[in-house]
Amino acid sequence: MDSLLNKRVWVAGHRGLVGKALCRRLERENCTILTTTRHELNLLNQHDVEAWLLHEKPDAVFIAAAKVGGIWANNTKPAEFLYENMMIAGNIIHAAHLAKVSKLMFLGSTCVYPKMAAQPITETALLTGALEPTNEWYAIAKIAGIKMCQAYRRQYGDDFISVMPTNLYGTHDNFDLESSHVIPALMRKAHEAKMSGAKAMTVWGSGKPLREFLHVDDLADACVFVFQRYSGEEIVNIGTGQDVSIGDLATMIARDVVGYTGALDFDSSKPDGTPRKVSDVSRLKALGWKPSIDLLTGLRATYAWFQENYDTARAVA
Repeated sequence: MDSLLNKRVWVAGHRGLVGKALCRRLERENCTILTTTRHELNLLNQHDVEAWLLHEKPDAVFIAAAKVGGIWANNTKPAEFLYENMMIAGNIIHAAHLAKVSKLMFLGSTCVYPKMAAQPITETALLTGALEPTNEWYAIAKIAGIKMCQAYRRQYGDDFISVMPTNLYGTHDNFDLESSHVIPALMRKAHEAKMSGAKAMTVWGSGKPLREFLHVDDLADACVFVFQRYSGEEIVNIGTGQDVSIGDLATMIARDVVGYTGALDFDSSKPDGTPRKVSDVSRLKALGWKPSIDLLTGLRATYAWFQENYDTARAVA
């Protein structure tokens, strides 16, 4: 097992949803956590990233930094999603090689898999078909990061690994309606509909697509677990292996979490995205990890945090 005890560990993207959770989890490993803000280090600048890594010399790196967003954000800013995510991955992975980092974990996404991949999606489905058009720019950048880790492993023997998290949610999520993912968007809509006494709230799409969701604290625990126990070229899915329809999710959030009793109007003119997406987590289970936070419990904890931080959470971009 690759112990993190007394190691210098850089969490790139520590202020994001995943990065915050990773830092919380790593505090239990008695390691030195290194972080940098975008004002201190521009991850899009190759020279700066190389200089920082060569100076700080971390033993381990988790790449959680990324430009993220939902369907609307991906559709309206394809160049930014492609360029920024490719540069972040490329700069950090190459610089980690130059700095002789002992181990690196690149966090991808299950959106790297083909739109019509057989379900549940196994890791071997990568690059076997066309991507989902609504997030292909982000997916292509993540695929490039995966391939970089594999290439540096093959050519230089670098211990660089990649994991593919499923759809995430949790405290410190982005609740901005123009750039958020489905859970925070639905949660905010239901909350504001309840507060205003609205008779109905709109849900994007038909409600039929099936999705898998993982609490970000479970993801962080899985990442540390895999980091310590896995060293291979093949990617590893991180998820629950269970899915739920967007319609049932919206109902659960509105009724069981927020307590909103108005109507749910599904706007079928908005894109649904991939019909179904659930990951095969057999490889992860074989390593010995499984999630501990069920969906309803995680949603309620997330909503409690959102209520406590409403004024700031809804303004996150």
